[in-house]
Amino acid sequence: MKVSYNWLKQLVKVNLPVEKVSEILTDCGLEVEGIEKFESIPGGLEGFVIGKVVEKEKHPDADKLSLTKVDIGREQLLDIVCGAPNVAAGQTVVVATVGTMIYSENGNFEIKKSKIRGAVSEGMICAEDELNIGKSHDGIMVLSNDIEIGTLAKDYFKIESDFVIEIGLTPNRSDATSHYGVARDLAAAIKSLNFNSSDSDLDCILPDITSFKVDNTNLPISIEIEDIAACPRYSGLTVSGITVKESPEWLKNRLKAIGQKPINNIVDITNYVLHELGQPLHAFDAAEITGNKVIVKKQKAGTKFITLDNIERELTENDLMICNVNEAMCMAGVFGGVKSGVSEHTKNIFIESAYFNPVTIRKTSKHHGLKTDASFRFERGADPNATIYALKRAALLIKEVAGGTISSEIVDVYSSKGGNYPVDLNLDFMDTFIGHKIDRSHIKSILKSLEIVVKEEKESVLKLEVPTYRVDVLREVDVIEEILRIYGFNNIPMPEGLKSSISYQLKPNVEKIKNMVSEQLTSIGFYEIMNNSLTAASYSELIGEAFAEKNVRILNPLSKELDVMRQSLLFGGLESISHNINRRRADLKLYEFGKVYSLRDSTAENVVKKYQEQLHLGIWLTGNLQSENWNNAEKKADVFFMKTILNEILKKIGISNYSLTENTKDEMFAFSASILVQNNREIGRFGLVSNQLLKKFDIKQEVYFADFNWDEIIKVITKHKVLYKEISKFPEVRRDLALLVDKTVKFSQIEEIAKKNEKKLLKAVNLFDVYEGEKLPEGKKSYAISFILLDEQQTLTDKVIDKVMERFIDLYQKELGAQIR
Repeated sequence: MKVSYNWLKQLVKVNLPVEKVSEILTDCGLEVEGIEKFESIPGGLEGFVIGKVVEKEKHPDADKLSLTKVDIGREQLLDIVCGAPNVAAGQTVVVATVGTMIYSENGNFEIKKSKIRGAVSEGMICAEDELNIGKSHDGIMVLSNDIEIGTLAKDYFKIESDFVIEIGLTPNRSDATSHYGVARDLAAAIKSLNFNSSDSDLDCILPDITSFKVDNTNLPISIEIEDIAACPRYSGLTVSGITVKESPEWLKNRLKAIGQKPINNIVDITNYVLHELGQPLHAFDAAEITGNKVIVKKQKAGTKFITLDNIERELTENDLMICNVNEAMCMAGVFGGVKSGVSEHTKNIFIESAYFNPVTIRKTSKHHGLKTDASFRFERGADPNATIYALKRAALLIKEVAGGTISSEIVDVYSSKGGNYPVDLNLDFMDTFIGHKIDRSHIKSILKSLEIVVKEEKESVLKLEVPTYRVDVLREVDVIEEILRIYGFNNIPMPEGLKSSISYQLKPNVEKIKNMVSEQLTSIGFYEIMNNSLTAASYSELIGEAFAEKNVRILNPLSKELDVMRQSLLFGGLESISHNINRRRADLKLYEFGKVYSLRDSTAENVVKKYQEQLHLGIWLTGNLQSENWNNAEKKADVFFMKTILNEILKKIGISNYSLTENTKDEMFAFSASILVQNNREIGRFGLVSNQLLKKFDIKQEVYFADFNWDEIIKVITKHKVLYKEISKFPEVRRDLALLVDKTVKFSQIEEIAKKNEKKLLKAVNLFDVYEGEKLPEGKKSYAISFILLDEQQTLTDKVIDKVMERFIDLYQKELGAQIR
């Protein structure tokens, strides 16, 4: 929400720097997010001066240009070339001096000393549009000759400078959706800061409406509310004989400062009062109120209604409408209708000031996608007892800027009058609650500043009445919060001792690491599954007798399908895959974090020694890696993709030094490999699930499965230290080799030889192509290998690089019998 500082200063007599005001507002709960300078004219007319044309003669080389000498109050006259047809000696004009910025719709430019057709020009005599005070460009602007030469244009035109304060308003602070609401908090906070000084008498000043009176009753309009739940209060009056025109400068400046676009004097006044007091108003063209009657009701669902933006909208049964006897005129509290709006032809108006149910307005605003200044306030809860004051304030301002007479009594339909809300404040409880005793007179002063009335004081209890403008202050703790935010949370002293239970976080944080890996897998298309911890013993029997003997059996199983605790996450995942395949979802990427259970020693009496419980991570891949698409080639899940996923997971959690060892016999897999860390400690394994198991689950496509022992991984991470290393400022170099080797040679052998013999410069070895074909000798294959080299102390030279590569070639030829292709 934007607040004008000049406007604030009209409501509260404060003369502090805007930065200090922002600090005070932030401390009392109205967080200031930014401050911007506002000027009613772009640039504030800086550099523009009032001058007099002393001489004028025709330019010798241009028929439409004149040579002038202009006095702007300096020792020497300015030579200015002017192209305006109306320039003449003796005129008082506005001059843009050298260095002045001209702001225009076609772009901004700076006035410079220059030569125009050979004549020196030291400024510019300005037209209205060049000053941004009008639109005329027919000629220069001529002023009255009684103006003192050298007067700054910004002083003559009374250019207003202001600061706009951007407040990040929380949803509960509906009371601060106006300049008066902000001023009230500001005054209360400043008085609290100066409570013990003589300069504490500071009050928020409401605009005076004592001059309000009804001029006649020539245009009465009655009000009827059919839905009092949606509209508990509706007030209105008429003003006749108005002149709809452009608003005066002071009014336009106030609205422009806070980002509002001036429309006409009537609409601008309703917007002005809304931002001043927080009470939305709406002005209707009285000629469009057929039957001289306003009816507040809901229309039939499907009714068409054209709003002020000329969009036809279809109403719902929840939309509260302001109607005449024939049709709807306005969406209550949200948006006006195009037909009943104020136009330049309007002579008589009906002004609405109402209180609408926040829920009703929120439903209408959300359904139609209309977010207006009025709905913003009604949704959060306006003050039902502010309607009459706002109505009188608007009527007086309209008479001031648009003329006319107040031509009806105020009609006020208030179905169930609501007064101030009673709250008891126990001061002893407050002392205990905040841990500090605030002076009782200081508390009463704060309450008074916030317009909370102390009705009775009995011992340490204050019986209060909270005004209706504070819709969120309903409890004792709410009142305490109000006192504290004005008193200042920073002013509550820290106690000498703090009482607290010891709380610490285990490191590494197991849950945090789990969530990190889960987010990583989810981000690349995996779905998390959760399966039952109970499974069928028959699954284990397929793997082997030794495995089945470790089952933790249920004493009283519900069925044969749920008779043991799961030893592996594999079975539940295969059930999920089978379920999806049977429903034509064959391309699957799944993962699950879950506990597995096994019998450690059947003879042990101690439960801990007898049973084992571990946390595991299971990952499944089957079908195509990408969904079928015209520009995606079909690619089946394979062990290499699974290996890439596992590598990225381990890298993410900080495990980089690991090795893979092929398992010669594993009943779960057709082929598999174990993931080993230091001391050959196994933290997981992965591979292609055996056909025997797949047949059991009626799965006819390949399934790749990885099983991480998460408890073991956490133990490894505990000993792992994260090291930070700055990126080298020297460039990496890549060199490629194509090696013809025996089919029995593995890439790991090539990588190991390279890393063993070049530990300083070699940073990475990568296999980017494997070829086996007819053109190669029998029993041979071709590896395309890339080597990344980097010297962190200097830039590598070709000589050094060639030497390293020659050594690699020599080693591969000697140790692997490789040939360079």
